[in-house]
Amino acid sequence: MKHSICILGSTGSIGTQALDVISQHEDRYEVYALTANNKVELLAKQARQYNPAAVVIANEERYDELKALLSDRPDIKVYAGAQALCDIVEAGPIDMVLTAMVGFSGLEPTIHAIRARKKICLANKETLVVAGELICQLAEEYHVPILPVDSEHSAIFQSLVGEGDNEIEKILLTCSGGPFRKFTQEQLQTVTAADALKHPTWDMGAKITIDSATLMNKGFEVMEARWLFGVPADRIQVLIHPQSIVHSAVQFADGSVKAQLGVPDMRLPIQYAFSFPERLHLNGPRLDLFKSHDLEFLEPDVEKFRCLQLAFDAIHRGGNMPCIVNAANEIVNEAFRHDRCSFPQMADIIGETMQRATFSATPTLDTYLQTDAEARRIASELL
Repeated sequence: MKHSICILGSTGSIGTQALDVISQHEDRYEVYALTANNKVELLAKQARQYNPAAVVIANEERYDELKALLSDRPDIKVYAGAQALCDIVEAGPIDMVLTAMVGFSGLEPTIHAIRARKKICLANKETLVVAGELICQLAEEYHVPILPVDSEHSAIFQSLVGEGDNEIEKILLTCSGGPFRKFTQEQLQTVTAADALKHPTWDMGAKITIDSATLMNKGFEVMEARWLFGVPADRIQVLIHPQSIVHSAVQFADGSVKAQLGVPDMRLPIQYAFSFPERLHLNGPRLDLFKSHDLEFLEPDVEKFRCLQLAFDAIHRGGNMPCIVNAANEIVNEAFRHDRCSFPQMADIIGETMQRATFSATPTLDTYLQTDAEARRIASELL
């Protein structure tokens, strides 16, 4: 039987690559639902190619446009709005949900998918950043597997397969360093969004590419790894690895280190999350170690890239502080992309928001929703 998949965020970088994986294995996978935030034309095109039972456009103002584009396809149901995203993941035929939405908006649909006992292929790292403890509790309660799709967390997961209860001494989380790795503090004052979007090794969406340039993305991945693998943050080490060949590694109690290597291709971790524990053939380039450059590993500069340090500060504070950081980061990330703040100001505003927002040591889902709204308001005012 084919596995039926719902893709939350099918028009983004992860979503489009996931559809390519599905195309390579049409005997194994079929699409039940596709969703997008605003890209109605691409969503309609995907719907015609993959014939899902339903499509959802999160922006309700684009509903009529999407409905018109699919007016000749009455077999495809068209929905709109945040509640529709939460409802669609609960559909009975769905076996797994790929959460590839960007930002805080992925939290509630993921919670609904877990409660509906759907396998979660997690590409929306903000879900664990904001509410890692809650998500892990729900996954345990409903006996739902969470398979990581981030290349780094997939690498860690692959390194742990077969290790059972062997003690993890350290997680080695790699990072390309982004386009500004060699820049001085003075040079960072004048970089633009166009500069930041030129990632040296990965082809990703705009939001995550900016987060990679500030290293906030790596801070978020530390938070994500903490919850996925049950390892405290002080045993997760960030390594700058410009070649992006070693996607991450695990060091065990005996000093042995296991790593996963490969070319920078997000389809591999996407497919592994779909097929685990099987490994399926994947069309694409292979890693040639004879042609690879020397592999470098460097310490990150947390004074120059303060967002990484702010992320660690949030982890150590706990409670709803990671939620505050995430909300402020989403505001300044968008502002930087639209030339409304400088590169260094992003960290300044996030840090100030952390000081001003209401702290809760024992947050609930309602707390997270209130915190997100408050932190966004504060960061917007600071802009």
